[in-house]
Amino acid sequence: MKRSYALAALLGALAVLGFAPFALWPLPILSLTGLIGLWAVHPTPRAAALLGFYFGLGHFLAGVSWVYVSLHTFGMMPAPLAAIATLAFCLILALYPGVVGFLCARWDVKRPAVALVMVPCMWASCEWLRGWFLSGFPWLSMGYSQIDTPLAGFAPIVGVYGISLLMVLLAALLFLVVRGSARQRIAAVAIGIVVYGAGALLMQTKWTTPAGAGLDVALLQGNVPQEMKFVPGRFESTLALYGRLIEQTNARLIVLPETAIPQFPEGIPATFIDRVKAHAQSNQGDVLIGLPTGDRRTQYFNSIVSIGTAPSQVYSKQHLVPFGEYIPPGFGWIEKILAIPLSDFTPGPATQTPLAVAGEQVAINICYEDAFGGEIIRQLPAATLLVNVSNVAWFGDSLAPLQHLQIARMRALEAGRYMLRATNSGVTAIIDERGRLVQALPAFTEGVLVGLVQGFQGATPYARLGDWIVLVALALALIVIAWRPRARNR
Repeated sequence: MKRSYALAALLGALAVLGFAPFALWPLPILSLTGLIGLWAVHPTPRAAALLGFYFGLGHFLAGVSWVYVSLHTFGMMPAPLAAIATLAFCLILALYPGVVGFLCARWDVKRPAVALVMVPCMWASCEWLRGWFLSGFPWLSMGYSQIDTPLAGFAPIVGVYGISLLMVLLAALLFLVVRGSARQRIAAVAIGIVVYGAGALLMQTKWTTPAGAGLDVALLQGNVPQEMKFVPGRFESTLALYGRLIEQTNARLIVLPETAIPQFPEGIPATFIDRVKAHAQSNQGDVLIGLPTGDRRTQYFNSIVSIGTAPSQVYSKQHLVPFGEYIPPGFGWIEKILAIPLSDFTPGPATQTPLAVAGEQVAINICYEDAFGGEIIRQLPAATLLVNVSNVAWFGDSLAPLQHLQIARMRALEAGRYMLRATNSGVTAIIDERGRLVQALPAFTEGVLVGLVQGFQGATPYARLGDWIVLVALALALIVIAWRPRARNR
């Protein structure tokens, strides 16, 4: 069994190569096929749970080890503690594939009905659960790896969890091709062809339509070193940097990154505000600035504030990062270990309206809020554009920035809207309504990304119905449970 556990961990790690920046998209499906095969060889619930757990452990250790970078390099947590915290985090995430293995083994994964229905449905359901339970961490959901494949055509209908379901279905079909009867092999190949063919056709479908004329935008990437960002003596040079970048462009909509100005509004010189406002008004547009708002002594928010032609408006981040932006109850002691400025934000309202700026209705999301598709669609169909502002410098030159860009592409495709990303150090990018990368700045460079974007109206099925596929998946799993008696494996 030890070899099987090691193989499961290796399969999980290999699946990471299907995500950005590697984009070897067949590997996650092949890795899942291998996992299903291991479950079939070791069908007891205990063994299947452990195999799923080790698959998840390999997957998350390989894919989100950048958590260590933020804790140790920038959070100043001692290296041993940061390593332990990262391992503990991955151990918790690994429980979800373990649950899938346990439940599917109870009904015998070798049965076609279980392999083709139970396993995909349970996998998608557990990914969805991971996306919200205990604040949620939907990073590395399998569906993201297929953003450049025909399966992406399903995103505007079923979202990323639906694509994950289809991936596990394809993995189960491959398992039947290897282990099934001649009839099952033919049927499996036929179903796989239908799935990919349908996805390719859906990629040609236009779910939303252009609204109004094109809009000139400028996305600013200041590339301020994370270790210098909150140094008091650096504030003046940060203001000068962004003042200069703003005045380099005459775009109607200018977007600065998350907490680009690391100071509360009352601490910002009025001359800077007046200068930015005058520049925006001269272009009949607006500037979106990331900065903290509120009262530092009582409650404060991670916000985006608009300045310019339209009345000033504010969006405040509502899905905060545990331990980075707020300390969960009972963990107050951790503040003594971490050196993270502004680590006790208050969440903004769960429902906020788009900002009416530069002639568009702009749905703002800050940092990893764009990992939560069900929250992004709350501002649809009212919003015509999506804007994400981030500071991924916390994770250095790791996999995180490009994984984050891949997630943003999926959100654009699900919503049928352009996604504009303004980041401190990368990847600043323009993504179109089909999830395609239109333009991007190189990471860890200072620059201004200028482009022409288009607002869109209407709603995709996913924007209207959300993660309905998860309810269907749970219902199908219950049908299999009721139809098939439990396996006799113990």
